[in-house]
Amino acid sequence: MIARVTSHTQMRSAQRNLHDNMAQLAKLQDQASSLKAITRPSDNPTAAADAMKVRAELRATEQYGRNVDDGNGWVSTLDATLSSASATMNRVRDLTVQGASDGALSPAAKEAIAMELEGLRREILGQANTSYLGRSVFAGNSDSGVAFSGAPGYAHSGAPGSTVERRISPDSTVRVDADGAAVFGDGAGSVFALIDAIAGDLRNGTNVGSRLAEIDARMSAMTTEHTRVGAQQAQIERAEESLMEQSGLLESQRAGIEDLDLGQVILDLKLQEVTYQAALAVTARVLQPTLMDFLR
Repeated sequence: MIARVTSHTQMRSAQRNLHDNMAQLAKLQDQASSLKAITRPSDNPTAAADAMKVRAELRATEQYGRNVDDGNGWVSTLDATLSSASATMNRVRDLTVQGASDGALSPAAKEAIAMELEGLRREILGQANTSYLGRSVFAGNSDSGVAFSGAPGYAHSGAPGSTVERRISPDSTVRVDADGAAVFGDGAGSVFALIDAIAGDLRNGTNVGSRLAEIDARMSAMTTEHTRVGAQQAQIERAEESLMEQSGLLESQRAGIEDLDLGQVILDLKLQEVTYQAALAVTARVLQPTLMDFLR
């Protein structure tokens, strides 16, 4: 059976083809202006789902990067503070050795050493209360403004075992603070109380040579914590390098899914414009007036 083709059928077919060409031309024009392969999920549902997944991974990587930057600030502050505290303790030890020479020092000379030691105690107490962005780096997760109170208590405000950590990858965290009690001691056993005791011994005429072992023990604790902080800093630096590489790979994946090549888009657009013009010409011939138009 031969299907009947009427002028109305030709008209509807031509209009449908013209509409399809216009829609494709509009899509290419939109892509050329945005350089995006996906302007709405319906364009390519599978690619849209992949793009959402990659973007989620990018956002997570960016957050890990911010955590790394913050953690690096903490450990850099710790590193500088512990270096300064170690230098201060070296001076305390030198003065203690000097003050242990009872026969060679007058009471006035011992008083001068005691006064300098008290100045060093105030200096190291300030170092122990160092903060980063308003939080003490030696007080764990305590919200206290300082890690150590002043004389005569020298109490440590941090809760035992509390730490400050930053997540630097989906499965790893790094500690970014230091245990103030482990570094400087606590209360009567603190380095601050020790320096006060040395100054008091000098004024009382007591030989301070026996205090050298206590100073060495405190300096050893500082060195141990400084070494641990150095290991934390190295871990953060490695994480920073890894995150930069991962971010680059994810951005490349995102661009491969979402972005378009400008040259290819322009070429496709020109070809579609030619196709549309041809469709217009064909449609114009199909929609020519007939005798029926005049009869109506």
